[in-house]
Amino acid sequence: MLAMLSANSQQAVPNVFLGGRGMNMKALRILVIEDQNFQRKMIVHMLRSLGAGEVCQASNGRQALDMMQAKHALPFHIVLCDLDMPEMDGMEFIRHLAKLYPAVSAVIMSGMDYAVIASVEKMARSYGVKLLGAIEKPASLKQLEEILELHQQIETEAQRPAAALASFTLEEVLHALSENQFEPFLQPKIGMDTGSIIGAEALARWIHPEHGVIAPGAFIPLLERSGNMKGLTFMMLERAAHARRMLDENGYPLIVSVNLSLSSLADTTLADSITRVVRDAGVDPHHIILEITESAAMSSVAEALENLARLRMRGFGLSIDDYGTGYSSMQQLTRVPFTELKIDKSFVSDSANNSSLRVIVESSVDMARKLNVKSVAEGVEVMEEWDMLKDMGCDVVQGYFIAKPMGSDAFLDFCTRHIPVESAW
Repeated sequence: MLAMLSANSQQAVPNVFLGGRGMNMKALRILVIEDQNFQRKMIVHMLRSLGAGEVCQASNGRQALDMMQAKHALPFHIVLCDLDMPEMDGMEFIRHLAKLYPAVSAVIMSGMDYAVIASVEKMARSYGVKLLGAIEKPASLKQLEEILELHQQIETEAQRPAAALASFTLEEVLHALSENQFEPFLQPKIGMDTGSIIGAEALARWIHPEHGVIAPGAFIPLLERSGNMKGLTFMMLERAAHARRMLDENGYPLIVSVNLSLSSLADTTLADSITRVVRDAGVDPHHIILEITESAAMSSVAEALENLARLRMRGFGLSIDDYGTGYSSMQQLTRVPFTELKIDKSFVSDSANNSSLRVIVESSVDMARKLNVKSVAEGVEVMEEWDMLKDMGCDVVQGYFIAKPMGSDAFLDFCTRHIPVESAW
């Protein structure tokens, strides 16, 4: 059965569309592209029964484009598109849609194999299409209603005043570093055997005096491109170590993971500097895991291997972060003394419904077990993924299903109130 909604929209969508908020149903214009006459007419009929103001239809992608490009044509809000059609198939239409009408929301309709649908979904998102999800043919009234509800939810969110997602200059970010405006936000890591908190990953957040909490996408690329990551790396390391000591003093002797930047590993004094910062914070290196991306471990190979070997000798754990997204995953596992294999969220997300992703995740968990390192799955968002990973024997999970990253005080409160996951159901 195909997933009705996109991978990041699997949880139930609140029934807000038919309540009249956001876009008026009567103003909604929908285009149905389907070469099978009976199915097309049924979909049109169901959409109209749900209150859609105008529902148009086309038998293939070329006809649909002609309708959309006609003189005086009004814009469509949603396009539902089959894949296997004559003259112009759904893939070509989606490509044109992304280029000509990027504001239009799209829905894939097909009865083809799930692997094909999943591939087309990724293709559509890569083109920049506003993809609501996929519907297995024949479409049901409930599926169509949920698609309309999801579209309404997205449009309603878009109409709200956005939290300031400002574009910052390098000078502003460097000033924030000098003013110590960055803090580690901790995301819980849960042991699958007990369902209890066993650690946390420290993720950098900018506490902006005007805009509030700023996500790393607004500042890390600037620092990396300009060669200024070292300051943030050591600030996060020091503050994460102090957070770890605070947790220990409050009865939670957890292991804290900290990310190392790609550029840091080329400096042969790195291991000594890291050890000094952690020990000065009163923390034993055995309680810190350093997460290194595959690409980072590939750059400046000799210096990186020297640093990583020295860090392991000092007691630090090493995690190969975003496993599977680099170019030489197997090679990294043989030449770097990793203690943890972290499966990238791009494989974990929707793996409970996608057989290809599930095979990749299961193989990674099995490989970690045979290499005698811990397997960690990041990006776990729904119960189905938790259950699947538990059945596979994955050691540790983290993700929004457990909790979002949070400040140190909030994390301590979370630890105090946490009920082991298995006990919560």
